[in-house]
Amino acid sequence: MLTHRIIPCLDVRDGRVVKGVRFSGLRDAGDPAERAAAYEAQGADELVMLDVSATPEGRATAVVTVQKIRAVLGIPLTVGGGVRRAENAGALLEAGADKVSVNTAAVENPALISEIAERFGRQCAVLALDAARVPGAPDDAPRWEVVTQSGKHRTGLDAIAWAREAQARGAGEILLTSWDKDGTRSGYDTALLAAVSAAVHVPVIASGGAATAEHLALALQAGADAVLAASIFHDGDFTVAQVKAALVALGFEGRIRL
Repeated sequence: MLTHRIIPCLDVRDGRVVKGVRFSGLRDAGDPAERAAAYEAQGADELVMLDVSATPEGRATAVVTVQKIRAVLGIPLTVGGGVRRAENAGALLEAGADKVSVNTAAVENPALISEIAERFGRQCAVLALDAARVPGAPDDAPRWEVVTQSGKHRTGLDAIAWAREAQARGAGEILLTSWDKDGTRSGYDTALLAAVSAAVHVPVIASGGAATAEHLALALQAGADAVLAASIFHDGDFTVAQVKAALVALGFEGRIRL
């Protein structure tokens, strides 16, 4: 039986961890390296770092920040934000990332996924898929479209179809964020998770909306292979160890890395 991963997320802007709601209203949440070391000590299985201002500002991800995090981190690290070419991915991997996520640039140039997978291995190629519910779609038959530019641009691209295409192009994992749920602490979009998980066979990481261990449990039950969270860890609501203990108590014993 496969174990599920608990993954804290560091959204970084100008070398600082930030957190907001639906990718806006960002507030300071600490030093990336200090946060990374603390979360590993608490039992995090992996860490994700997303440079949330790299794409909107048209620049590459801060390699120095990645190097500082790797200097204190022993667990796998996924880095994204501002990756436009395979060379950008290579620079991040050399700086200490284990995997690189692509979002906006992959939508604009889907071949980027294949280039990264072919040069560095598909285990290094992660699709960061930000999805928003299509307005007017009925609740019993929801549809989702891909959003880019930190949620500012609705592409009209069907999120489920894009997940399938990314997998076919070599994505080894999908980091799936619900734009509607991000930072709201109202729980993950489990319908979205179920739809994407059923459409692909690569691991799916749930992101956007966690506030309780029950929310994480529902995401795993919906088909997620891993759950990502930020606010609940940054704000000190729970440690990673507390979340894992709660999941075991909820019936995930033997399926959580302790």
